[in-house]
Order: sequence, then C-alpha cells, then structure tokens
Amino acid sequence: MKIAFQMDPIDAVDINADSSFRIAEEAQARGHELFYYSPDQLAYEEGVITARGQDMVVRREEGNHVDLGPVKKVELKDFDVLWLRQDPPFDMHYITSTHLLDRLKDDVLVVNDPFWVRNYPEKLLVLDFPELTPPTTIARDLETIKEFKAKHQDVILKPLYGNGGAGVFRLDANDRNLSSLHELFTGFSREPLIVQKFLPDVSNGDKRVILVDGEPVGAINRVPAAGETRSNMHVGGRPEKISLSDRDLEICAAIGPLLKEKGQVFVGIDVIGDYLTEINVTSPTGIQELERFDGVNIAEKIWQAIEAKL
Repeated sequence: MKIAFQMDPIDAVDINADSSFRIAEEAQARGHELFYYSPDQLAYEEGVITARGQDMVVRREEGNHVDLGPVKKVELKDFDVLWLRQDPPFDMHYITSTHLLDRLKDDVLVVNDPFWVRNYPEKLLVLDFPELTPPTTIARDLETIKEFKAKHQDVILKPLYGNGGAGVFRLDANDRNLSSLHELFTGFSREPLIVQKFLPDVSNGDKRVILVDGEPVGAINRVPAAGETRSNMHVGGRPEKISLSDRDLEICAAIGPLLKEKGQVFVGIDVIGDYLTEINVTSPTGIQELERFDGVNIAEKIWQAIEAKL
C-alpha cells in the first residue's frame, strides 16, 4: 500500500520513543511505501487535496534514521492510508487540517478519522463519561473557576487544548495564585481552562492505556519526577511496566465501542487511580515503551486493524 504521514519534522524525532516512527517502521517492514509531508504543506487546490512532501525510508539508526527523496506535489486521494500524526496544540491550524483531510474520506482511510478527531479533542470527549472522571469544570470565567476551587480545595488547572504537560498547575488549599494564573492564560489565549479535582494517586503514576480499534492492548505507568505533579514523559516522567487493572478494563469497556465506531484506531487514555482523565486521539504516544515492557508488537496490531478495514 501507499502510506502518507502528516506529521511534525521526521528528522527531529527520538527513534526510541516516537510512536509515529514506530508505526512507519512497521509499515515499511510490511512492504508498504511511505510518503512524508509536514502539516504546513497540506493544501486544497481547486477541488483537489494536495501535499508537497517526500518519499521516505526509515531505519533504526540514531542520527541516520530517515532518507527523504526529492520534494514533489502529490494528490492525497492516490494513497491508501493517511496518518494524521501532527502533535497539538489543537488550534485553528490543526482544526483546518482535519476539515481538509475529511474531504478524502471517499478515497483514503485517514487514521484517526479526522471528523471525530476534530469533534473529540483530548479533554472534551471524557465529558461523555462523567461516571469515570474526577470532578471537572471547563470555563473561562474566573468566578466559576474560583467556586470550583473553593468546593474541592486542591485542584489541577490546565489549558483546555494543551499537551505534553505544558501549562499544568496544581493549586492546593493554601495556594493564592489562581487569579494571577487566570490573568496569565487569558492574556494570551481566548481558550477556556479546564480545572479538575486533584487526585493524590498521581504520586503512584499516571497510567497510559493503549487501545487499538477500541480494544485495550496494554499500559505503561508514568511516574512523576521528584517534586513534580506532572507525569508526562515530555517533562521527566519515568515510564514503568504495569498491568491492566480491573478498573482499567471497565473504563475501556465503556469507551472502546465509541472509539471503534468513530474510526479512532490508535488511542491513548490517561488513568489516575480509578479515574479517566484524558482520551488522547490526536497524536497519542507510548507504544515503544509498551513494546519494550511487554514484548508485544503494538505497531503490528495497529496495522492489522488498518489492513482489515481496506
């Protein structure tokens, strides 16, 4: 098959951690042809969705992990599968790309389905499952957020469309910075904020559970660094081997059918203690760590699910 990847710069990825690289590596091993382009090179031209990019060959060799051919313009309808693998922020640039890619739905299998990526951003899809999540408020209004904090005392405040742990703050019962943080956030962004009750279980780790076509295939535990509340690996969280608990399976059983129905083939959910906190559909990570811990080829499972749809 012909496989296109819409992703951030391929030459800058960590080949030992990046999920997009691992997915491309497995596709190549299965005999598929790879093409790479950056989100900035996606275009709508008089009824045709195009991209300027390069044929790609990957290898697991640090510092020499990709060969790219000459730049050329292609019509994306000529591909069999297109991977939407650009990282957030989930801004208007990102949203526009989902609108353009959605126009390919009659010709190309886009993974994950861009219509539902657009309508199910990470921190909003969980609102469909209030029985699984910690107490949550989404607001831009300071008084609403203050009321939530007064009720729950110890809270986590973060940008609604952020990622990788950026801009995440814990405000405990004695904290006096809420108004200043609200001023800071609203000074440079028109987006709302999300505030959740702090979960002390995060000290034991924030579990990333991987689902393929709605089915759980494993998990890794991400433990915060000393003195940190955030467990994201981008900010120093340490991955650990961990098994799926009964509660994890219960959560996956509740959300899995919806993910499968809406074409969300590769999803990473975040679970702290007994609570679901995020459903990551834009550009989830974690499969390389999971493969090393469990010895299971998750990338193969992803491609088996995709190939079965074609």
